[in-house]
Amino acid sequence: GADYIKAYVLGFSAKDALSLLRLDNMYLKSFDITDVKPLKNDHLSRAIGRIAGTKGRTKQGIEVNTRTRIVLADHRVHILGSNDSVRQATKVIRDLI
Repeated sequence: GADYIKAYVLGFSAKDALSLLRLDNMYLKSFDITDVKPLKNDHLSRAIGRIAGTKGRTKQGIEVNTRTRIVLADHRVHILGSNDSVRQATKVIRDLI
């Protein structure tokens, strides 16, 4: 139950967060963009923009292709999905940063 609450508080929809309770192979991974690359100010904003993409299309494309859900919150990235899916999405996002 704690993972569900954490996912919901981080910004995932109730339906997405509920998958942590219903499915055995669902994981939640969070990391700070500045842990990947020490960015500040405009450089950090641009990195967030690259991940989100115009009208959220890049983020949506990553979600569709890796079968994950992604929440961008300030300078943190939260990814929900199966272990392999989370690993794939993390690699794509790290490459964008």
